[in-house]
Amino acid sequence: MKTIGNILWFLFTGLWEGIVWFFTGLLWCITIIGIPFGLQAFKIAKFIIWPFGRVVNKNFGAHPIANVLWIILGGFAMALGFLLVGIIWCITIIGIPFGKQCFKLAGLSLTPFGATIEVPTKA
Repeated sequence: MKTIGNILWFLFTGLWEGIVWFFTGLLWCITIIGIPFGLQAFKIAKFIIWPFGRVVNKNFGAHPIANVLWIILGGFAMALGFLLVGIIWCITIIGIPFGKQCFKLAGLSLTPFGATIEVPTKA
């Protein structure tokens, strides 16, 4: 199921959002001081391409100052965008799995510093 979900996600949302986040990371990296923010944007871009079957573990306390700066410099707007797209996906009923991924991405785009993306292993 996650393979089909990832393929559909890639076609409808992942490709375009991944490109936007990649170019956002490039813009951040142009400035020397923005390189840490650009690296976080690249992390999000990589995750956006194939989000199904992955888990985000957030640790706000690892880098609280960087996360607060991220929120102020655009993280809140990005998270709000994912939240709204997630609500729209959920209204369609069939898009609820995609809405859940948008909500997961909203949390990651709000506070990406200290977050890790993992593929859970089956025990």
